[in-house]
Amino acid sequence: MSIVFVPRKLRGTAKVNQETIQRLLDENDQLIKCIAEYMQKGRAVECVQYQQILHRNIVYLATIADARFLSCCPVEYSRHHQRTQ
Repeated sequence: MSIVFVPRKLRGTAKVNQETIQRLLDENDQLIKCIAEYMQKGRAVECVQYQQILHRNIVYLATIADARFLSCCPVEYSRHHQRTQ
């Protein structure tokens, strides 16, 4: 089971560290290999559950990256955001 699946009562209380991020990246690597293997065998239906977990992991990692960026560089983000709108 993915480490992103956390019970609701524990959500937001876990500390994100480099070990957690690396575990997610390793899990994503395995998911991609599994998806590719199923696709080669023509078993696309079986890929869906792995794709959903991979998607969830990627969104979670992007959320962490955004939060870290905003916490260290809020002025730069607001300048960039204003230019792109």
